[in-house]
Amino acid sequence: MNIIQVYKMFPTQLDCLSHLEKARWKGKPKCPYCGSTNATPMKKEFRYHCNSCNTSYSVTVGTIFHKTHLDLQKWFLAISLVLNAKKGISARQLSRDLEVNKDTAWYMGMRIRRAMKEDPEMLQGIVEVDETYIGGNDRRGGKRGRGTTKTPVVGMVERGGKIRARKAKDVSSNTLRELIREHIDVKNSTIMTDEFRSYLFLSKLTLHKTINHGETYVDGDIHTNNIEGFWSLLKRGIVGQYHKVSIRYLERYIDEFCYRHNYRNCDDLFDLTLSKALGV
Repeated sequence: MNIIQVYKMFPTQLDCLSHLEKARWKGKPKCPYCGSTNATPMKKEFRYHCNSCNTSYSVTVGTIFHKTHLDLQKWFLAISLVLNAKKGISARQLSRDLEVNKDTAWYMGMRIRRAMKEDPEMLQGIVEVDETYIGGNDRRGGKRGRGTTKTPVVGMVERGGKIRARKAKDVSSNTLRELIREHIDVKNSTIMTDEFRSYLFLSKLTLHKTINHGETYVDGDIHTNNIEGFWSLLKRGIVGQYHKVSIRYLERYIDEFCYRHNYRNCDDLFDLTLSKALGV
């Protein structure tokens, strides 16, 4: 859904609230504090009094919209802008598009990224695994690639399926083994990597095939081109749009890029994201 469609479908705050209630409660308000459906509508529209725990609530309680002072239409527009920006959208650009200050735009972006974090789902089949390094400036004389002081990020992509990427403390065998066991069904997978020594343990876990990048990048079906293509997009987004991100929030940005990749063929990504934002 683009911003024009958002304007047409949700012209007022009440339209936005009504849509959220349908998405979260399907017409029957449920107290977010005690779970009771015994509620009385209050004079203030779209707010309810729980007759079980004697509290009042609205549909935004416990969601990314909780305690916001912005119109929900701006939130809906922000979600649309983030979802449609293949390389990401900076807080400054979002602030200009929504006519809010930079700090507010950054806060909105981080809350939306929180909704993009997915529950772990085991990858299987042919899975490509690779690592990259983010941060710093190589032109200042720092070492590139393995051995750099940059932050390592490990990625795993199921061919034709989803991708998982996580910030890592290092790229040792122990760290890679832990991440791979967490995200890949090794009993039902064939894992493709390059010839990095830290991947040698994989031959004891599952079928493991390697590609020697010093000689070729593709050998039949053995390659890591899909995950490397994702790294290219992620780095272009961070360098070109965000310019820099703090290590503290790096994983939020990684989640954003993974989410757009995983649902790139979803016909109703806007409503899916709203459902996740509501905790449905």
